[in-house]
Amino acid sequence: MARRASPFAEEGDAASRQSFFVERVSPVKKHVAVLMGGLSAEREISLRSGEACAKALEGEGFRVTRLDVDRNAAQRLAEIKPDVALNALHGRYGEDGVIQGVLELLGAPYTHSGVLASAAAMNKEVAKSIMAAAGVPVPKGRVVRRLDAAKEHVLPPPYVLKPVAEGSSFGVFIVREDQRHPPQELTRADWAHGELMLAEEFIAGRELTCAVMGDRALDVIEIVAASGGWYDYEAKYAKGGSKHILPANLKPNIYLKVQELALEAHRALGCRGVSRADFRFDDRPDGTGALVVLEVNTQPGMTETSLVPEMAAHAGYSFGELVRWMVDDASCDR
Repeated sequence: MARRASPFAEEGDAASRQSFFVERVSPVKKHVAVLMGGLSAEREISLRSGEACAKALEGEGFRVTRLDVDRNAAQRLAEIKPDVALNALHGRYGEDGVIQGVLELLGAPYTHSGVLASAAAMNKEVAKSIMAAAGVPVPKGRVVRRLDAAKEHVLPPPYVLKPVAEGSSFGVFIVREDQRHPPQELTRADWAHGELMLAEEFIAGRELTCAVMGDRALDVIEIVAASGGWYDYEAKYAKGGSKHILPANLKPNIYLKVQELALEAHRALGCRGVSRADFRFDDRPDGTGALVVLEVNTQPGMTETSLVPEMAAHAGYSFGELVRWMVDDASCDR
């Protein structure tokens, strides 16, 4: 399938890409602290993202310090004194505005979104309200308490239950039409994904995703889980866990609409740098035709199976160029 040009991105020819990087990237090689690991359930994925970024930056000639973030992060950063912090953290404390606030206090330029956008995007209820107010279509749903969701169906099946502030599909359940009872895993004593759950209508159809890089939407990927099921943790991070169709085989008007909505969601939430919006599209013969944004990820994965590096490569940017762009784009007051 031929790649579609987008009005939401700069021209894709080699000359314009070269010009873009000449204009945006400083010739002075900086000391970059790659923030990785952290304290969330997504720690292992963050370590993989951080190591990939660190190696790529070293390949680009940067001086790199790998920082496994713990509760002494502020002290460690003050000692390291990096020129830039590349945030490769995922989940709580790294994606929710907390580490962004620390970096603002230290005056350390950092990548990705700022305090407010990070906090808003991480809270799925808040993010949906903001996007809906901006005209971005989102699934219908409501917030419920975890134990209430375990007692009885909080929406007519099928529906989805997900923690309000969690990532990487941790704590997510798809409640099927034939399930008489809601998931009893919600009552576990070792539940670690918060007390509030977002219950949403289940949108059948295709899983799509589109990244935004600065002020441009990249191309669209359709994700097909190898198991034939949904895009869960295994499908996301295991090699061969999912098939990525790039560019997604969509009608041109739908393809451009996905790009447009990714950019609108990015702007509505106040995101900076790189983000990725996830979609459901019901184009079944007897489907509703619904195209909705499920969420915006302000700290997309940067592992060997991650989507954003794949989209950037399709647009002509190597992994090294991508992380170099992220470093050059870094700032405070984001």
